[in-house]
Amino acid sequence: MKEKVIIVDFGSQYTQLIARRVREHYVYSEIQPCTDTIDIDETVKAIILSGSPMSVKNFDVEISPQSFLGKIPVLGICFGAQWLSEELGGRVEASSKREYGKARLHVEKEEDPIFNGFSDDNQIWMSHADTILDLPDEFEIIGRTDSIPVAAYRSREGAFEQSIYGLQFHPEVTHTIQGEAIIGNFLFHVAGCTGDWTTASFVDESISALKVKLDGDKVLMGLSGGVDSTVGATLLHRAIGDNLHSFFIDNGLLRKDEFEHVLAAYKRMGLNVTGIDAREEFLSELKGVSDPEEKRKIIGRVFIEVFQREAAKIPDVKWLGQGTIYPDVIESVSVKGPSATIKSHHNVGGLPESLHLQLVEPLRNLFKDEVRLVGKEIGVPEEILSRHPFPGPGLSIRLLGPINKDRLRILKEADAIYIDGLKDHDLYDKVWQAGAILLPVQSVGVMGDERTYEWTIALRAVNSRDGMTAEWSKLPYDFLAEISTKIINEVKGVNRVVYDISTKPPSTIEWE
Repeated sequence: MKEKVIIVDFGSQYTQLIARRVREHYVYSEIQPCTDTIDIDETVKAIILSGSPMSVKNFDVEISPQSFLGKIPVLGICFGAQWLSEELGGRVEASSKREYGKARLHVEKEEDPIFNGFSDDNQIWMSHADTILDLPDEFEIIGRTDSIPVAAYRSREGAFEQSIYGLQFHPEVTHTIQGEAIIGNFLFHVAGCTGDWTTASFVDESISALKVKLDGDKVLMGLSGGVDSTVGATLLHRAIGDNLHSFFIDNGLLRKDEFEHVLAAYKRMGLNVTGIDAREEFLSELKGVSDPEEKRKIIGRVFIEVFQREAAKIPDVKWLGQGTIYPDVIESVSVKGPSATIKSHHNVGGLPESLHLQLVEPLRNLFKDEVRLVGKEIGVPEEILSRHPFPGPGLSIRLLGPINKDRLRILKEADAIYIDGLKDHDLYDKVWQAGAILLPVQSVGVMGDERTYEWTIALRAVNSRDGMTAEWSKLPYDFLAEISTKIINEVKGVNRVVYDISTKPPSTIEWE
């Protein structure tokens, strides 16, 4: 790694967004919790301090700013700016009311490099309760708003060997109109980054590093048909060829005909993959189970059992490949505020321990959109790269209520009509994720001269960037009417179709 920027996480909801914005300038970034010691080597070009839901008045930060100030350029955002000021002798106080939303930034020093190309009186986004009232002597104001005197500051010339900046607003969000320019100015004009972290460079560096790390050893990997595992396996295959042994397990909870289609795609890609039909094992264990958490636990347990059995057939394996991506890594180490468990993560966590294998995770430093770019770079087919996200527990959590083969048939057929319809109407690539849900609700209907009492299908489609938030997709009424009619006419057991128009939050994308 030639250069990187460290983002110190104080628990902000925008921390991942800061990292993504840095990477959009082709500069590699890493998120580090504020509870860790900051190690600065020759590759670290700058430090960015995130915001936080906490107040500097009641958040006991373990790191000391003296450990890095003056050594490399620093940018504090919101809480990060307040914390720097407070730690160095400034005055931060709770304001009478929280400032949240749009404001206008008035630039005090237009010649400052961080404001290169930035227009005065431009829209910014505020989200804070505390306010900086007085700066330490070594700092000066470079921006204000109509309501706060210190919206942006910097270290005075000569006060520190390396420049220090603080922004009370959030440049990483789209509501700050020229926020991208501010981040770019900090990276290139202040920190001296070169911006050479490209998809092609990542691929070349990763393949070289994997060759050295694995050194001819065998790697075992379970594939899901999704983007992450497929791109990860393709990178490994580029590095070690058929020393990568992959399993694609049919748990009976995939979409209609998905096992056959995906397995054929893997074969065309030249991957050394074995298809395993384990439908009966999974479905017999899941029969009659309604609780979504119990479904997840059963699927995880049976997956490990099947994987262990098949792995025993391949001798001398030393590594387990996984499609872990950066948000998974961040979630395990980042600062967390008060939160509740919404649902268990579907990643199978017991495999490395039970198989006594070392982990290799070629995508652990990438965000989801970066994984797709890498996949395109190494020739992963568009039919896989463009696939919507699909839950790890499969259709088990889209089949609300007890699982049995007949209800699973109903869901698969309805889902296939919906997804095929999206593709036929050129709508599939215009939504981020879509799927059908079979509700445990029966209602009265009329078909011909007969009264029916049958199941309800809910259709879900959302638009999102990363799944953290989502808007329901505004699909055409004519399309929804056509799909509803087709499902009711062709899927035995369904007499009602509804469309989910809930956003995330407060709802989740999946129903379970």
